Amino acid sequence: MRLNALFRVFFVLYCVEAGLFLLLAPWSSGWDRAVLHIPVAALRSLFLLPVLRGAMSGFGLVHLLWSVHDVQELIVRWRLRAGISS
Repeated sequence: MRLNALFRVFFVLYCVEAGLFLLLAPWSSGWDRAVLHIPVAALRSLFLLPVLRGAMSGFGLVHLLWSVHDVQELIVRWRLRAGISS
């Protein structure tokens, strides 16, 4: 496996992990408990806004879609290298 392909595999793993975290974490009870430890009241209320939570979840969805795109590109490259046509 070439270094470029290995880098892309690790990037896909990162995107999946970060995407799932950003998609689910803002809506968990752990998020609420962690936000309560923020010392600045304005930031605390900002992080509890549903709009900001939705934006973070949307950013997680972008990460997941990006990982799907990269997996598809990896599969196409591997098929071309192996001489397999679909």
